[in-house]
Amino acid sequence: MASVESSFAGRDHFALLGLPRAYAVDRNELERLYRDLQAHVHPDKHAHKGDADRRVAMQWATQVNEAYQTLRDPLRRARYLLHLAGHDAAIETNTAMPAEFLMEQMELREAVADAHAAADTAHLDDLHGRLRQEMAAQHEELRRAIDETHDYARAADVVRQLMFQEKLVSDIDAALEAAET
Repeated sequence: MASVESSFAGRDHFALLGLPRAYAVDRNELERLYRDLQAHVHPDKHAHKGDADRRVAMQWATQVNEAYQTLRDPLRRARYLLHLAGHDAAIETNTAMPAEFLMEQMELREAVADAHAAADTAHLDDLHGRLRQEMAAQHEELRRAIDETHDYARAADVVRQLMFQEKLVSDIDAALEAAET
């Protein structure tokens, strides 16, 4: 287990999984690297060893799982990259957003509430698609800000906006589910 310990010690999630530090991640490669690494550190592979080695295997399996969960989620990955770059995204304290963005979100929330009240699944689907399309454009902006221009302040702004939008997507999903029952 010592070789596993020395090969993982002090590594960030990207290095641990053998990926470059970037917002753009090949999901298939991430999955493959995760499975390969998990096969090496999974506690079942070390069940025949002593207690200390089994505990270390469990710790490494936990770290590999955490790295994978962080890197597979675009917003968690962005927040992690901001952290690695020494930039605090101030998610909990910085709620400032452009007025235009906030107005659009308020209008969308009202439209979702109206469509939910009317059980209008077609309109909810339309709102869902529109929001997903906007979010895709923002994810591309986030990729450029992190990977190309290293504009971490802008990336943090986009992360906060995307978090807001993900909550709205979740609300639309809940409204669709309620309308279908």
